[in-house]
Amino acid sequence: MCSCMVWRVSTTLAPTPVPAPARSAPRRRTGVLALPEARWALAATVAFLLGLALDLGGMPSWVYGPLYAIAYLAGGWEPALEGLRALREKTLDVDLLMIVAALGAAAIGQVLDGALLIVIFATSGALEALATARTADSVRGLLDLAPATATRLTGSGSGSGGRSGFGFGEAGEETVPISELALGDVLLVRPGERIGADGRVLDGASEADQATITGEPLPVPKGPGDEVFAGTLNGTGVLRVRVERDPADSVIARIVTLVEEASRTKAPTQLFIEKVEQRYAVAVVAATLAVFGIPLAFGAGLTDALLRAMTFMIVASPCAVVLATMPPLLSAIANAGRHGVLVKSAVAMERLGEIDTTALDKTGTLTEGAPEVTDVRPLPGCGLDPDALLALAAAAEHSSEHPLARAIVASARVRGLRIAAAEDFAAMPGRGVTAVVEGRVVGVGRVDGVGRAGVEGQVVGVSRAGVEGQGVGVGRAGVESDGTVVLVTRDDEAVGTLTLTDRLRPDAPATTAALTALTGTAPVLLTGDNARAAARVAEATGLTDVRADLLPEDKVNAVRELQDAGRKVLFVGDGVNDAPALAAAHSGIAMGRAGSDLALETADAVIVRDELATVPAVVRLSRAARRLVLQNLVIAGTFITGLVLWDLVGHLPLPLGVAGHEGSTVLVGLNGLRLLRESAWRPGQALSRPSEVRCGFGSAP
Repeated sequence: MCSCMVWRVSTTLAPTPVPAPARSAPRRRTGVLALPEARWALAATVAFLLGLALDLGGMPSWVYGPLYAIAYLAGGWEPALEGLRALREKTLDVDLLMIVAALGAAAIGQVLDGALLIVIFATSGALEALATARTADSVRGLLDLAPATATRLTGSGSGSGGRSGFGFGEAGEETVPISELALGDVLLVRPGERIGADGRVLDGASEADQATITGEPLPVPKGPGDEVFAGTLNGTGVLRVRVERDPADSVIARIVTLVEEASRTKAPTQLFIEKVEQRYAVAVVAATLAVFGIPLAFGAGLTDALLRAMTFMIVASPCAVVLATMPPLLSAIANAGRHGVLVKSAVAMERLGEIDTTALDKTGTLTEGAPEVTDVRPLPGCGLDPDALLALAAAAEHSSEHPLARAIVASARVRGLRIAAAEDFAAMPGRGVTAVVEGRVVGVGRVDGVGRAGVEGQVVGVSRAGVEGQGVGVGRAGVESDGTVVLVTRDDEAVGTLTLTDRLRPDAPATTAALTALTGTAPVLLTGDNARAAARVAEATGLTDVRADLLPEDKVNAVRELQDAGRKVLFVGDGVNDAPALAAAHSGIAMGRAGSDLALETADAVIVRDELATVPAVVRLSRAARRLVLQNLVIAGTFITGLVLWDLVGHLPLPLGVAGHEGSTVLVGLNGLRLLRESAWRPGQALSRPSEVRCGFGSAP
């Protein structure tokens, strides 16, 4: 079986949709004898060697002849069948050419040469099938990491709990298949067990070995609020985990599904090669007839002319050319998938390597998209210190689901503050919240909406010049901070302000530097945020081309402007407002963890784990794949040209021609699979002290 047949295998890695991990098939072993192609090749080889031994031992032909026939049948039946099927569809398969050449050799008495051709041909096909299976296994193997069952808690112990109350003994337990888990279920994960679903820790403290998902070499501490992934290994502690993603949509399942969908696509280079292949195959047949007929017309012997023609047919076949493109691209897709980057197609992988300019969104891309409290400023005379002010605000915000409220509560918990119980909670969209805390009405939010009666005619402003004095000016002054400032009131009297800012991703500066080195041009910052916030992020990441206050259509126009100037733009974003720009760009990458569904659907690739450093890594991988494609085409072309010239000018023995042709095919295939190696993935380096990187003023609480 030559590369054309193996190519059909490589484009059908996933004949059916990938189900939830618990229902997945066991990982296929890729030992040689696990493949039917290898078993048939082994049978053909054994029969050939036995026949050769008897032939050389002087035994009559009726003794060794049947063994040669077995070698022909075992090694040639499958490619012959595939070739005939292709012929019925009015296409010429080079597999059929190989079988015709072997049968032609046998017809003129060169039974040994024909059998050797079949054996080498079948062995080459087995090696290619093995390489293809390993490509698929590198992805399918992820599914084996997810356990088949999980321990689900029932009863009162399955609630959210708190940091102090585990409540494991109060809950009933049941062991259920992973496929039966639902959103909101609470799982009990004991020490040494694999986590059954993507979710968030409700209670307990442990560490998780998640190297298979995130690539982190050391176990990661896990506590309340931390995210965990299906298939990762729990350490020494006990965890309660709420399921936040359907098992069929876990990180592992998404990687497998999207990578296998990508494996069924064909890159433009491959489509061009296949378009040319049919015409080339017809030309090979015509040239073979000429190589046979012209010497025969000038008096050459029938046997010599036929052997030369069959050798020409073999060495001129484009098997290595056909196999030049897809193995590197599929290997790159599989490697990226192992590191949490889902490239949706071979077309997308090829296009990623062509980019020469990068455009980046700000919020959720260069920044984490999650606010945190960076300033706590009590008003003079309120009787509160910063911790007391933060605890008061957290108590009022505890029942709110607003991102700012979650950030305030999280900040109080990080400081270890006691959060008092609140009553009569009320939320006013766009204005703030109020609640009764320890008998007093506490409001957090806009100044004209946080009080029960309201604070008339006031707007909060924070003055950097006033930090040494009162720290807060209440009036109609503009806000000089890059963050969001909220006012805290108690019984309708202002007691202080909190400033929340969006934190810069730790790997953002290193990523922008890596993209600049890759493309030769610094990335462009495209954001809908205000110019001051955009400038602060640009300064921290070394960007100079900053375009702020952009609407979605403005981002599209900016991308098109760059592309009209001859640039091939990669746009990286996450929100609904980024989807049009993702679609307009030459290539688009979406930040997957917090990205909108529309952005994820529109992008060519999705970063599952929200690691910005993977952007330059996947671009490097794409460029490496493109280089390997070029190398493979050069290797294939060199072998074909050299062998054809040898056959036409000199005398190329049939076995040597077969070895050269099949050897080049295997070499090209294995060269493409080099990108499956871990060393092919080279992410950017994160900052050494990421906690110090902030957008905006003030120190983190």
